[in-house]
Formats: sequence, C-alpha cells, structure tokens
Amino acid sequence: MLISDLGEGGLLKLIQPYCLPNTIGDDGAIVHPPAGYELIITTDVLVDGVHFSDRTTTAFDVGWRSVAANLSDLAAMGATPLGITVGLSLPPTLPVVWLEGLYQGMQACLERYETGIIGGDLTRSSVATVAITALGAVRRDRVIARSTAQVGEAIVVTGYHGDSHAGLQLLLDPELGKADLQGHQQALITAHQRPQPRLDILPILDRLRSATSRALTISGMDSSDGLADAIVQICQASKVGARLDRSTIPISPSLSQIFPATALASALYGGEDFELVLCLPASSALELVENIGRGAAIIGNIGRSPDIILIDDLTDEPPIQLDRQSGFQHF
Repeated sequence: MLISDLGEGGLLKLIQPYCLPNTIGDDGAIVHPPAGYELIITTDVLVDGVHFSDRTTTAFDVGWRSVAANLSDLAAMGATPLGITVGLSLPPTLPVVWLEGLYQGMQACLERYETGIIGGDLTRSSVATVAITALGAVRRDRVIARSTAQVGEAIVVTGYHGDSHAGLQLLLDPELGKADLQGHQQALITAHQRPQPRLDILPILDRLRSATSRALTISGMDSSDGLADAIVQICQASKVGARLDRSTIPISPSLSQIFPATALASALYGGEDFELVLCLPASSALELVENIGRGAAIIGNIGRSPDIILIDDLTDEPPIQLDRQSGFQHF
C-alpha cells in the first residue's frame, strides 16, 4: 500500500496512535514549562538522499535518528524534553510500511526518555523530509550555553567519537569490514543507526551543582557536526582558545581496531556522535568523568589565546590547528 492509497485522513488516522494522548486535535499543542524554568526549542531537518538512504538506514533507524538529533540538542542546553512535533513531506508513492517504521523508530527513542509526539504537519513532496521540533525545559540557573567558557576550565567529552562516521563508511562499503573481530563492525554500525542522546548526563550535572558550595556555570554543546566543530564553536562564542591533548581524545576499541589509520580524523571531524562537549572547572570535570565512566575524558583546557590547537606530547608531530572546514558542511 502506498501513501497515496490512504489519503490525508487515512494518514492522520495511522499517525495518531503514536502521539501523546490529549495533545492532537486542535490547531496547536499547549505546553507549560514548570515555574522557574526556561522553554528550550530546537529544530532539525533530515532529507532523503542527504541525511539518510535505504543503503544505510531502515525507516525505523530514520525515525530513531531524527528524534535522537533533537533530543541531543536539548541535552546540550541542559534541558529535559517536554515533547516533539513532526513535520513530514512525503512522496505519494512512498510505501505505508515505511511510514509505520518511521513512527515506530521515533516512538522507541522517545519512550527511552519518557516523552512523546504532541503535534506536526503533513504535506506532499517529491523527496521524503522529516522535520522535527523538540521542546524542553531547564532551570534558569542551569542553562548550558556556548558563550560562557572561561580561561583555565577543563574540556570534557562524554563519550567516544568517530564511531558513527565509521559505521556509515561500513554501511556504504561492507568490504571495509571484512576483517571484523569481536563484533566491532556491528558496534560501529549501531553507533550510526541508533545514536544515544546524552540526556543521562543531566542528573550527573545536577548532582555536581548540588555538591559545590558556589554556582557552577557549565558551557558546552553537542558534537553532532564533529568534535572539532563543537570545540571551535564554543571557543568562538566565548572568545577564548583551547589546547587539546591528542592522546586523550576518546577513541573506541572498535574504531581503532577496524580503522586505525583514520580513527583520529573520524573522531575530530566525522560527526553525528551526539555526545556532549562541556567546559567546567577542573575539579568538577574530574568528578564528572568519573561518574560518566566509559568513553568520557578530559581532552584539554580553555586558554586565553584564540588559537585552538591539538598537541601530541608522545611524538614529534607538530601542533594541529583545528577548524570547522574539515568537517561536515551543509553547503
């Protein structure tokens, strides 16, 4: 059965069970952030042939990834999700089973974080496009912004980088993974198809704030466009620089096993890892890394000089100046 066989009314009837109860039916959803909280709004668009394809992602995976990308942006602001809206542009010839898989994937990701769909829109298009707007809430004194990094602060990443990019390479060229050992290939593919937004970090940050006797301002963003991109954007927004230690960049055993020659480049510029990059005082950073565990690391510190460099104390390699141009560019 195709989308055109259902018609608009049939499509809406198919989608409604995936939405939160008592939110669909009026011209808009009513959302109330708790008292003392800010409302955070973020939007992400995925386009067939640009962000996903049948070669690399099932409809379920497209649904999961589209939600994960938005929830990651909320986590990067320190916000807990309140709900999402879904705007779909669909070709009439698209199979209905693909649409069902899409919503099943979205629902599976949303349920992990106790939130759901509260509205959206449907329209005809020659290319399938998934546009999601996520709404979240964060206490006014706990907003994470890119512009508040301070000289001397440690730079923390919450997990491994480069796995998603490597997983995509394997999906595009399965021959690359023929020498797979101990499930490393599947681990990389899963990292690409089912990324995990780091909303689990927020309770840890809350405990750190509660344990300190002074206000703890945390700067940061997510690394969806690459680790190097995130660090550069934070430094530019905060008008500071950074010095990073190459040996501390967290690279997973799977990535180093299958792509040893390109692991660092994937970690810095691959993108779509959906980890958080956070800047905070060194003592709090150490405690944060200990609480997160696997893959988390302090990778450098914020400096006064505007330069953003990667050094390697273990070799004679010259410092590398990090930039955004080497990573993913939308245009």
